[in-house]
Amino acid sequence: MNAQENKQVVMEGYRLFQAGQIGELLTRYHDDAEWRSPEVEFVPFSGDFHGKAEIAQCFAKLDASIQSNRFEPMQFIAEDDKVVVTGVANWLAKPTGRSYDSPWVHVFTMRDGKVARFESLWDTLATAQAFRPEEAGRMAPPAPLHH
Repeated sequence: MNAQENKQVVMEGYRLFQAGQIGELLTRYHDDAEWRSPEVEFVPFSGDFHGKAEIAQCFAKLDASIQSNRFEPMQFIAEDDKVVVTGVANWLAKPTGRSYDSPWVHVFTMRDGKVARFESLWDTLATAQAFRPEEAGRMAPPAPLHH
């Protein structure tokens, strides 16, 4: 497939994601697809997932732990087997009830009209702060001073 056809597959994937049609979305991934994102403490959908079954688990973790207040792909850039998408989002971390903004970049590597590799880059600090339990974010009180 050419770059523009790959771009259309990716654009359709975002439509399916936003419609909650994850099963249909996964038909656009190879069985051996790789899903990569930064590893962030307390964020269940972070890290790497290998194969369609693990990617499906990632989507389930995403759905269980986060709610989209805004998810907007902005630019789609396609060249050869790559499609790069930039966007903005506002999420609600369900475990803590905190909302946060996160610009993002997704890099898709396509093979035979399907996603072979997905790389997700997002604001890891904002995400970590939203998911960190209150007690984990607190520092121990300073030791008393003795004169």
